[in-house]
Amino acid sequence: MPDVRASIRETWRSFSPLEKRNIAIYILGITLYKFGLEAFNGSIIALATNRYDYDAIRTNTTAKTFERVGLLVGLNQALQCVGSILIAPLIQRFPTKTVLTAAVFVFGLFTAILLIVDAATGGYIKPADWEAKHKKGDYSYYGTYYTDGIIPIYCVTGIAYGMVELIRRVIPKDIVGGDVKKLIRMDSLVHICYEVSGTLGAFATALALIPALGNNMSFIITPLLYTAAAITWWFISDLGFQKKKLGKLEQQPSYIKAIVGGFYLFAASIWTGAKIIFTSRKFIWLFNGYAVALYGHRFLENALAPVIAKRYLGESAWSQVMVGGSNFGELCGAATVFILANYVKTPIPWLRIDSLTVLIVWYLPFWYPPAGDVRYAWMVAATFIPISFGWAAGDVSISAYIQGALTRLGKGSKSAVSPLGAVMAFLYSTYIIIYAIISPLLGTYLDQVYARTGGANGGDVHEAIIYVGGVHFTIIAVCVMSATFIPKGSFSLCPTILSDEDLEKEGPDEGDNSTELPAGIAAIS
Repeated sequence: MPDVRASIRETWRSFSPLEKRNIAIYILGITLYKFGLEAFNGSIIALATNRYDYDAIRTNTTAKTFERVGLLVGLNQALQCVGSILIAPLIQRFPTKTVLTAAVFVFGLFTAILLIVDAATGGYIKPADWEAKHKKGDYSYYGTYYTDGIIPIYCVTGIAYGMVELIRRVIPKDIVGGDVKKLIRMDSLVHICYEVSGTLGAFATALALIPALGNNMSFIITPLLYTAAAITWWFISDLGFQKKKLGKLEQQPSYIKAIVGGFYLFAASIWTGAKIIFTSRKFIWLFNGYAVALYGHRFLENALAPVIAKRYLGESAWSQVMVGGSNFGELCGAATVFILANYVKTPIPWLRIDSLTVLIVWYLPFWYPPAGDVRYAWMVAATFIPISFGWAAGDVSISAYIQGALTRLGKGSKSAVSPLGAVMAFLYSTYIIIYAIISPLLGTYLDQVYARTGGANGGDVHEAIIYVGGVHFTIIAVCVMSATFIPKGSFSLCPTILSDEDLEKEGPDEGDNSTELPAGIAAIS
């Protein structure tokens, strides 16, 4: 068995004093950011779920709750790409930490918009004795704005989210350079701290903030935490920043022209990434192993958890308890990869574990918990832990595989489109398209089953969960498992699909841009 303390000592010694300082500051900022992010995203999804149900009851119409929630999340994720395109030229012109500080501060301002709108239309913090004096499902302390108004506001925050998340994917390379082994260690360490904060943030949102403030005001801490994160990140060093040229746009310094070029380069990246993925056995398996697996994880947290919380347990806020369990599973997965980095050097075993653990959701269609008891939300959270364990372990290790396998492919290239960036752009865009199409369709089906079985007067979605949960995730499991048998030598238990040469310390050559992510790639949180 590996010595955990020895692994930690080896990891810490591999960084220089300046790298250690920057990593510590970066981790402190990222934990503040993640806590605020969980409070915001969890509150918004719970708020939208309650408001759409409440609107249907007041107007005596059929609820379109999960159709709208699916659309809400899908558009938010799509606009993350737009946000990263908008900010990409700034990364070329200003130090990364300066752009990151400004982006997270702007994100905080955007999150405050919905709080202002709610208060301006009559909303207020939920009184402590609200449940005792009002019947269940009464949300009259909400603001009276049109519920669909949440969609454009959440889309705007998606743009800001993309700005921050693009930088979050770029800055580790700036801190530790192009050494893939260092990147693996730093990515694992950051992911561990990130998920600790995410787990605590999700639980705090579900069990403290929403019950105390109401989910219309429960994310009031988000702008404060984002401001604190911005201040913290300001103390990161300039990381040897030198102003970079913009390739074809170097004679056109206008920011607007740079943005137009960013959209062009993003489209070119997707096209180049598709060619790399679908013309090589070494990479084609990433379509299912990365994009489809990521889609399944996001659907679990953003779609399935809210359905179980609202339709099974009758309390939308408890979806964040389930997300907290998922985040804890991610923490365990990232920590395991960190500890076993010198023993398991391929993502294949982790992806196989992921493909098997997602089948755990099959218990949900046949599970009939009593409504109103938070203990059952904790039970769901416990079952989400192994599911997200497999996904997070696969995500951390597969990201290192992509970096190691593609860094040399772009050595010495003068092209504005890097192979690494192109592949990441294609895979992430594919995931967004899959989610944006499938999630609203499955949400519509859930709403139809709920309405057909009684709606607010006792509607039941167990029939729908058979397909939305069981069958749906079985298809995902088959796709991910089949992908693990495509690379050469992959029929062994722990195949070596990335050579030691790919993992050697070697920074990018002059003129190489292959370790930089292109505009349009929002990170996987």
